[in-house]
Amino acid sequence: MTAPRRRRRLSEDVRRAQIIDATVAVVAELGYEGASLARIAERAEVSKGLVSHYFADRDRLMETVARTTLVTLRQAVAGTLALDAPVPDVIRAAVHSAARLSATHQAEMEALRQITTNLREADGSPRLGLAEYEETYLGQEALFRRGQEEGSIRDLDTRVMAVTYQGAVDTMLSYLREHPETDVERYADALADLLVAAVTP
Repeated sequence: MTAPRRRRRLSEDVRRAQIIDATVAVVAELGYEGASLARIAERAEVSKGLVSHYFADRDRLMETVARTTLVTLRQAVAGTLALDAPVPDVIRAAVHSAARLSATHQAEMEALRQITTNLREADGSPRLGLAEYEETYLGQEALFRRGQEEGSIRDLDTRVMAVTYQGAVDTMLSYLREHPETDVERYADALADLLVAAVTP
């Protein structure tokens, strides 16, 4: 007789990732209000109690999912870039890569939109805001400073430019979502032209 197989125990990090992925899928599919802990647990193939074990409550889960998803999207864009290319070329490529996120990361984009719109503090104020972009801003500032050192980016306030750049990208994504008939590549080209013109000597 063969010994019975032992069920493999998943690590805490794997379980948390499993629950986060399930939350993204459920929120994207059913919306923020429809994403109950029971449905998320069912999608993750774990007990509702295990979800509560890793995340104190639904709000904490949603906050973690939003922050994790933002990192995922940032890495998805960065992963398509040749970061050692001239900075104006990197800007153009990044705008195009971001514009494609609605197609390449549709569930993540929708889940992030749903959570940031609906997750609120007790007083009704948004729980997530511009502070979530801090790591994004720092990376963009570093890119602009490299361009300044190389002479491809003019003398400007890198923080102001990072905030302006990210705001333009976010507005592009919102517009493309509301107007699916828009030519994505053409829109990205036009926005990249404006941003490069604003930062180059």
